[in-house]
Amino acid sequence: MENPVESKPVLASRELSEEERKYRYRAGAFLAGVAGISAIAGFSKTIMTAKKTDPQYFEKGVQGSLAMQETGANLAMRALGWGTLYAFLGTGTICFAIWKMTGATNMKEFRESIGNVLPRLPKSDPPRSRTEFAGLTDLMQYLTTWGKEDK
Repeated sequence: MENPVESKPVLASRELSEEERKYRYRAGAFLAGVAGISAIAGFSKTIMTAKKTDPQYFEKGVQGSLAMQETGANLAMRALGWGTLYAFLGTGTICFAIWKMTGATNMKEFRESIGNVLPRLPKSDPPRSRTEFAGLTDLMQYLTTWGKEDK
């Protein structure tokens, strides 16, 4: 009699394991969180700077007056909306055009075609320069003298 051979399920090249999928979700959530916090912090800092610089006109812009047809806050929100729309559409159009110019039908083909066009980066195993520094001062001193030793 033949011994039955246990076969393990083989993942297809496109299929991700559950652990990899969870890692990608966490990485995406982290990047989205960092981007959101950065946007909120930058917008808040700009608003606070404007308020501190000229509080009288800042209040007029927020509340509006008879001379202005719309408040500064409404104008800023409208500008932010249009700017966001233009940024997404512009970036999307550029990415789509590059995708179509390569003739790729999936991400693997796109990566291979772009990899053939772009120059290869040489690997540095082991690194030929310093990778560990005692502190920021040590790093800055190294960067100011880096490249001058060869000449």
